[in-house]
Amino acid sequence: MRIAELLQSIKKHPDFERVGMILCHNGVVRGFSRDGRKVSGVNAEVDRERLDALIAEMKARPGIVEILTQVNEGKLSVGEDIMYVCVAGDIRSNVFPVLEETVNRIKKEVLKKEEEVLG
Repeated sequence: MRIAELLQSIKKHPDFERVGMILCHNGVVRGFSRDGRKVSGVNAEVDRERLDALIAEMKARPGIVEILTQVNEGKLSVGEDIMYVCVAGDIRSNVFPVLEETVNRIKKEVLKKEEEVLG
């Protein structure tokens, strides 16, 4: 699935008339670690149960109509997509913080990554 497909799905939501904006995040595998070491990719594992619970929690926030995600697993190479998050809601002050918190919490609570460091 791609972001365009997530967007089309959101636009078919029965409450779409309440949506004033959709924000999307597309995380990709970087070619370097946070400490600057070169990497060839990552091995990623996703806790699907925790992801479902997190999304349900975030959907309950004021003004949020829908949140759709795709978090990829397995061996991912530099440049590959690792995560898509799309948040649809009424106004910026409701949607921006939910997107940021959702992405941060997926990275912290849902996604386990191990970098493949070169040399």
